[in-house]
Amino acid sequence: MSLFQPIPGADPAADRTRPLADRMRPRSLDEYAGQEHLIGPGKPLGVQIERDDAGSLIFWGPPGTGKTTLAKIIAHATKAEFIEFSAVLAGIKEIKQVMADAERAREYGTRTIVFVDEIHRFNKAQQDAFLPHVEKGDIRLIGATTENPSFEVNSALLSRCRVYVLHPLTENQIVLLLKRALKDEERGLGAMKLHASDEALETIASYSSGDARNAYNVLEVAAGLAQPSGKQPAEITHTIVRDALQKRILLYDKAGEEHYNLISALHKSVRNSDPDAALYWLGRMIEAGEDPLYIARRVVRMSVEDIGLADPHALALCMAARDAVDFIGMPEGNLALAQAVVYLSVAPKSNALYTAYGSVQRDIERTAAEPVPLHLRNAPSRLMKELGYGKNYAYAHDLEGKVANLQCLPESLKDRVYYHPTNQGIEKRIRERGEEIKRLRSSPQSSEPE
Repeated sequence: MSLFQPIPGADPAADRTRPLADRMRPRSLDEYAGQEHLIGPGKPLGVQIERDDAGSLIFWGPPGTGKTTLAKIIAHATKAEFIEFSAVLAGIKEIKQVMADAERAREYGTRTIVFVDEIHRFNKAQQDAFLPHVEKGDIRLIGATTENPSFEVNSALLSRCRVYVLHPLTENQIVLLLKRALKDEERGLGAMKLHASDEALETIASYSSGDARNAYNVLEVAAGLAQPSGKQPAEITHTIVRDALQKRILLYDKAGEEHYNLISALHKSVRNSDPDAALYWLGRMIEAGEDPLYIARRVVRMSVEDIGLADPHALALCMAARDAVDFIGMPEGNLALAQAVVYLSVAPKSNALYTAYGSVQRDIERTAAEPVPLHLRNAPSRLMKELGYGKNYAYAHDLEGKVANLQCLPESLKDRVYYHPTNQGIEKRIRERGEEIKRLRSSPQSSEPE
């Protein structure tokens, strides 16, 4: 079922031209690191594999957490034919051909596991092509995705699969994998007799963002840089690790879920008045290469949604930060954004304006056809005056308190109150002024003229 069958008798893991990460791929659950919540004793996926009842699955998790490896282990444990697809390269034609082959193989008692990497990249038609074969049991589908399958996998296919969430590996787990690679003479770097301090390996692990593949790649580069000194074996030093790393590769996808996770973390840290957390999440987005103007737009939104009139200066400061980013660019503009998020974090909070406008929108949906009251309409012509346009309008500036007792809402919304100022910051003064306006409106001097 593959165009490139392995050469008989050859051990693919011994091929030194393959990347270290591929050579060190675990062959059994005993070698597998991480995901104890899924494959530990008595855990759901481990039990399914033991009972040979894995069914169709979706593995959802960040890169380098073992999604492909788990699929291959399941195929080996269940003695199934393993066919691997890349959603980037395969189309409907290839899918239909493999499905037909799998259907014939089932007639001869051979089970087939079809593994689809990056299944979220398949469109709806491509995903639907798997449905009848999953339902009939011709194949067991295992999809891997870094994106939330609720949004990226169509509901019909998703309902026929069990979703398992894989977590980033811990630094300790990655250090364990790196030590194993340094000792393994068959598949790893054991033949090089390299020495690496715990500190050097911990540095690689801390810079890997929980991605084992990334950690293996750094170790392989570092191994190539290490040179023996006299009779001393080659050593992977902290300096060599730093050279191999160059710059930390942060886990981030501008179009994916992590993009929204990080901006959500920034927004909620600001809302919760935590400037340190806000600075951290801001830094994560900037250092990962997020568009600074996108961040600036969201920061402006925070100023009106969570601070509002409790501190009207917040909006002006955030607009200034946006202008600074646009004018001087990055990296200098990062301090303007940092200033803005710290200011928002320590500012008094109020969502009264945000809530008020939401109420207005709901009322507009049901009262959009309500006419403007006659006394609020201008009357530039004689006919309009005769029809009552502008009648009984009171000019507020002619009154002592500058407030007329006018009903300015449609009749069906008479006396409706949307905006409820809080006691936070400037809104306390706004609330007091609102109470004063109510008193002035009810006083005799503000009565509507006849």
